Amino acid sequence: MDRDQLLAELAALVGARNVLATAADLAGYVRDWSGDNLADPLCVVRPGSTQEVAAVVRLAARAGIGLVPQGGNTGLVAGTCPTGGRDILLNMGRMRAIRALDPLDMVLQVEAGVTVEEAQRAAEAQNLLFPLSFGAQGSAQIGGAIAVNAGGLNVLRYGMMRNLVLGLEVVLPDGTVIDMLSALSKDNRGLALHQLFIGSEGALGIVTAASLRLSPRITRRQTALLAFADLQEIVSFAARARAHCSDLLSAFEFMPGAAIDLAIDHVPGLQAPFADRAAYYVLLEVAASGPVDLEALLMGLLEEALSDGPVLDGVVATSDRQRQDLWLLREAMVEAQAARGWHLRTDFSVPLSRVARLVEALQAVVAEHLPGWTPLAYGHMGDGNVHFNVLPPAGIAKAEFFAQSAAARARMYEVVRALDGSLSAEHGIGRERLAALHADRPAPLLALAQAVKSLLDPDGRMNPGCLFPAPPSEDGPR
Repeated sequence: MDRDQLLAELAALVGARNVLATAADLAGYVRDWSGDNLADPLCVVRPGSTQEVAAVVRLAARAGIGLVPQGGNTGLVAGTCPTGGRDILLNMGRMRAIRALDPLDMVLQVEAGVTVEEAQRAAEAQNLLFPLSFGAQGSAQIGGAIAVNAGGLNVLRYGMMRNLVLGLEVVLPDGTVIDMLSALSKDNRGLALHQLFIGSEGALGIVTAASLRLSPRITRRQTALLAFADLQEIVSFAARARAHCSDLLSAFEFMPGAAIDLAIDHVPGLQAPFADRAAYYVLLEVAASGPVDLEALLMGLLEEALSDGPVLDGVVATSDRQRQDLWLLREAMVEAQAARGWHLRTDFSVPLSRVARLVEALQAVVAEHLPGWTPLAYGHMGDGNVHFNVLPPAGIAKAEFFAQSAAARARMYEVVRALDGSLSAEHGIGRERLAALHADRPAPLLALAQAVKSLLDPDGRMNPGCLFPAPPSEDGPR
């Protein structure tokens, strides 16, 4: 099937306006959130229903064309960036329906193109909470969050995306629609097959809808920003906070002073939190849905920590505006790094007890391989997720950046492996980390994963080159 015929048949399935093939039309779809990764698809197709997705998948199977699902394009690891001009980029943005919301069962059923923020608002309208939360939630879609098993700010309390999914509707590589949507919290009728597709990055099938677990809406919060001199003291304090606050502890973020300096420089009017700059800061939040005295809970924790010495200084938000300002420090810190241009991003996780050792070892890697670069270690301390990013000197060219950082990145992966950690805590593997994944995982585990892939997608057409090696290249329609 030649290119023109394929485009015509796709247009017949989803409408001509939903098949994009010119460079101008593709421009808004081909660069992911990182800005580093550029896709080269055959075309972009925008289905509007599960039936249209299935029809496109069947046509692609008949034509031998690869399919790459795309949500809000907020990924950072080239998971939605096919190369070679041979694959269809299947953008799910038209599938935006809230199919059902049962406030008694606390279950929300949505299509894959609904954004995380839209799911949050739908839950809030029924006095409920969809707890997934991260910086890109206004653009990121539920289907994409499922594909990478997204994490974010509330994992400590509510778990990863996997923990929030009760069931899925999926289109398999042959176009078969599998309905595994469910409102059941307990269901032991054999294998939980929907779990296979969570974190599979579109390599096993296309998620078209999901049943999501909701929680009672948060009615009160207490938020504090604390200053520390030492990262190991933060690790110890995290364990203390978890024991003291139990499951009311919803966020425990750590940030270096250097990153806060960047944030303050980046956002006009943003103020330094304390008179004296600290080496590290912790943004801590406790939250409840009922009549719990969170102020007493938090103050009990802080008074004890201040008297013992690990906390150098602290501030507790006394208004919602002040709370938002504290969180703005966390958000602006990430934005400021992006504004600097090219930088080495990572997404590691280790057991909480090894976080300080990880950061110390990674800083040594930077000192050896990237002298003059600025390391910034921050992240979700409560669940051991460390984003260890490294900023190059200002004005570095792209080619120079990648050439200089490659050896350091490889050495960082070795450090993480030695500490029994993961090279991807919440961002996924994509194409960027594929080689590192296959160097990291034991051969029997890789073989088992490949067996599942081969069973469901024997031709390797689902997101080829993402999570699994791409099949041998063949010329497709041009």
